[in-house]
Amino acid sequence: MSTTPDRTAAPDRTATRGSVRHLSAEQLARDLAVRDLTDPAAGPHALQLLVDRAARALAGRWGCEVLVHRGERAVTVADNYDHLNYRADDITRDARYTRYVDDRRMLRSHSSALVPGALRALAARAAAGAAPESVLLVCPGLVYRRDSIDRLHSGTPHQLDLWYLTRRPLPAGPDDLTGMIAALAGALLPGAAYRTEERVHPYTLAGRQLDVAAGGNGEGDAGGNGDGNGGGNGGADEEEWVEVAECGLAHPRVLAGAGLGPEWSGLALGLGLDRVLMLRKGIPDIRLLRSADPAVAAQLTDLAPYRPVSALPAVRRDLSVAVDGADLAEDLGDRVRDALGADADRVETVEVLAATPCRDLPPQALARLGAHPDQHNLLLKVVLRDLHRTLTDAEANALRDRVYSALHQGTAHQWATAPTAPTAPTTPTAPTTTAATARAAGQPR
Repeated sequence: MSTTPDRTAAPDRTATRGSVRHLSAEQLARDLAVRDLTDPAAGPHALQLLVDRAARALAGRWGCEVLVHRGERAVTVADNYDHLNYRADDITRDARYTRYVDDRRMLRSHSSALVPGALRALAARAAAGAAPESVLLVCPGLVYRRDSIDRLHSGTPHQLDLWYLTRRPLPAGPDDLTGMIAALAGALLPGAAYRTEERVHPYTLAGRQLDVAAGGNGEGDAGGNGDGNGGGNGGADEEEWVEVAECGLAHPRVLAGAGLGPEWSGLALGLGLDRVLMLRKGIPDIRLLRSADPAVAAQLTDLAPYRPVSALPAVRRDLSVAVDGADLAEDLGDRVRDALGADADRVETVEVLAATPCRDLPPQALARLGAHPDQHNLLLKVVLRDLHRTLTDAEANALRDRVYSALHQGTAHQWATAPTAPTAPTTPTAPTTTAATARAAGQPR
């Protein structure tokens, strides 16, 4: 690890072609090298146990065949969006939220991108007269997101899509969806309180979001009361609920687009595996799922409660930066991950404490930032913590300066360590669209 901050501008992670930014060859290689923890071929991990339990619970409920579909990480834009009924102008297509390989391909942003291929394979079997009466499609895998940096979010989370398809005379309906949610919650988080809320997703009808009460993994009252609105203690404060899944009736347009006839109906559910494992085992930080510490890694091959390894001290650094546009934590987190590379795991949190238009700042503050009136001044809390050893002051300051260099877009700089290289202006960001809006458009989990 280099402890010398790079004082030059953080390199743009994408090459631009037309209006769509493409990943550079170096960035693509780095992204594809990330281990998929759901893939047994890369070694055992507790996430694989969740996939197996989910599949067995639902297949047992319906007595249906199970088809596991794993595809390439680089998928067509059509499979990630168009074939799932996303609008052509959907905000999630923006390069701020999508990692484009080229004009036609991208790194999958959700495990649902695997579903169109699985549906086409099922349609081919149906056309040949070899399709089962009902089937459970199981599509697990690593996905690529632009997200905030905190204990629940990662730029490379793992997801699981579970689609139940049937051509039985009685179509799948809302009651089946309620039963699916209850069966899944019971198999993965027994005893946890959960609730569902109405949500709109492009590839479902009667969509719902599934939230689980933090701390309810395996103890307390049974979750689920048959009405789809959760069970268990039911009285958890709002901030204790963790979103883990989205679901609904499989949209007929998605099924028809894959070549399945009108006799087919089904249920669609997408699950955030990392969060479920954290809730199941009581793991406090998503970074621990990839820990190389033997004391931690040894606990990541089963579903037994997590036994905390001695906590190392955190280091806090507050930053005042100028940015082009009102960037949110999701935008900042992606830029920090790019700039720090492997060292990004040493950043526990990047939190926006305050955002102020630079036009409202006094002249002295503008000069100290080297900002212009059209920019925004963000006050950030950056928490640094290595998962395996205590950071020295020098290492913490060097990391602070690398984060600062990646985020600050002013012409004046305030370094924690002595400059070692000339400062260049930071590459401007694209026009801001909030990541919260992108999630509302259909990419939670």
